[in-house]
Amino acid sequence: MKNKILHSIKIGLPVLLAVVALNLSRAQEEINISTTIQVMGQTKPIPVSLEGFTGEALDVLKFDLYVQGFSFVAPDAAQYRISGSSAGNVQGHVTDVISKQTKFSRSYTGASLRKQAHAFADDIVETITGKKGIGQTKIAFKAQPAGGNGEIYVADFDGHNPVEVTHDNSIAAAPTWAPRRLALYYTSYQPGNPDIFYHNLSTGERRIVAKFSGLNTSAAISPDGSKLALILSKSGSPDVWVCNIDGTNLKQLTKTPEDESSPCWSPDGQWICFATKIKERRALAKIPAGGGAVQRIPTSGASSPTEPDWSPDGKWIAFTSQYSKGFTICVVPAGGGTATALVEGEDPSWSPNSRTLVCTRRAGGRYTLSVLDAMTKQVKDIARIAGNDSQPAWAK
Repeated sequence: MKNKILHSIKIGLPVLLAVVALNLSRAQEEINISTTIQVMGQTKPIPVSLEGFTGEALDVLKFDLYVQGFSFVAPDAAQYRISGSSAGNVQGHVTDVISKQTKFSRSYTGASLRKQAHAFADDIVETITGKKGIGQTKIAFKAQPAGGNGEIYVADFDGHNPVEVTHDNSIAAAPTWAPRRLALYYTSYQPGNPDIFYHNLSTGERRIVAKFSGLNTSAAISPDGSKLALILSKSGSPDVWVCNIDGTNLKQLTKTPEDESSPCWSPDGQWICFATKIKERRALAKIPAGGGAVQRIPTSGASSPTEPDWSPDGKWIAFTSQYSKGFTICVVPAGGGTATALVEGEDPSWSPNSRTLVCTRRAGGRYTLSVLDAMTKQVKDIARIAGNDSQPAWAK
């Protein structure tokens, strides 16, 4: 009996060790494929397969997922298998290839096929990453046809369903969204001077909130929607000012001979970041929203930083860096540090997910808008509205 037991152990132990090794290998494989190290500009995309979708729905899914950090591979190489159909309406299923478990299965109705596909993409992103998707968000921007001055437009984040907001037949620029409202602030030269307008897109109400002598531009609304940062030259050179959302209680924050520009708010509403010059060199800086000392934000490795935008999660500042050959979109930790260059472009604006940016890039000798995943550097141009599209702002 003892010999039989020993014999069983001798035979069974190698098999047991092989099974354990196989399971460990599979576990390690699952860890390797499932764990994504989130490094800005260096993150590997999540491999997925798309099966059963055609036409417009397929185009929407590929665009939405690509600019949120996914790549498309064959089913046997995918981490997640996305399957379904788009005949009549969108029906979708998401399966974890490793565990072979269905993550969710849904059918979408009651909207256009395009909107259904956006909704499905949003559900995929939230299920896999835990973050809200951006498929149903909006952007505002300036569209300037050849020979024209440019007007403000609003569109879906991918450029579809554009709506012309202004009809001023003059220069209109620098749109920004009121938080959680269907309303914009922008600069228009229609009165004969660059003044800042408020425009309610739901009611059509439009009024001037800043019409001082000289420059009135670069409106930026505080996260709680109560304050407005702006650039005014009423005291001489362009400086950062702050006021109530209706233009009252105006206060000057900076008083320098330099040309300040592009103010943006920290998500907690405590700071205003802006572009300036310090010791004759372009730099980013911040100042308490209530007034105080200016503090520089270091951007090591990126020259002549301008056009900052603070991410909604408070962790990053995206900006434009000017080099001898053009402009580059960069990101830096909100406290300053070493900047990471992403792609050629300018005018960055964060989406609500603090991962995707919309920016302006040159394509075919004209300006176009592009959507950029800051983690993977994956970028897609959106549908062009006019000859040159620029100055995008993402609704949050």
